[in-house]
Amino acid sequence: MGQGGRGKVPEDGIHVLILCDASPLIALVDPKQSGHAQCSAILPALSLPLLTTWPAFAEAMYLVYKTGGFPRQRLVWQFVNDGLLTFHDLTPAEQQRMQALMEKYKDTEMDLADASLVVTAETRNLHRIFTLDSDFYVYRINDTGAFEVVP
Repeated sequence: MGQGGRGKVPEDGIHVLILCDASPLIALVDPKQSGHAQCSAILPALSLPLLTTWPAFAEAMYLVYKTGGFPRQRLVWQFVNDGLLTFHDLTPAEQQRMQALMEKYKDTEMDLADASLVVTAETRNLHRIFTLDSDFYVYRINDTGAFEVVP
């Protein structure tokens, strides 16, 4: 937040989208979170805007409300207002794939937000994700490819 700029521009001039999970959004707006300093330090180096899904955003909003009420939710909304965060709208086919992923990873207890991010990675051919969630080391893109987890 308060970056003023649009983040790091790759040397080749090609913008590479990075997925964003709920966990760094929570950490960025809550200084008491263990990942706050780490996420705050890495954010300026990331290619912006970050891409998230409505399920991941809703998860972040729910959790920040529990610790800081609407003032903290306003900080998360500011990422959207400042153009640092944008959304991938899920299609009906992607929603079906999310259900299959949640069944496949039921022992990992994949939630809706995580499933939405994995399917977005599959659809948009993305591999980098900004997250503090170690489950993304387990999840596979199109059942084969690993995520590059940032930080």
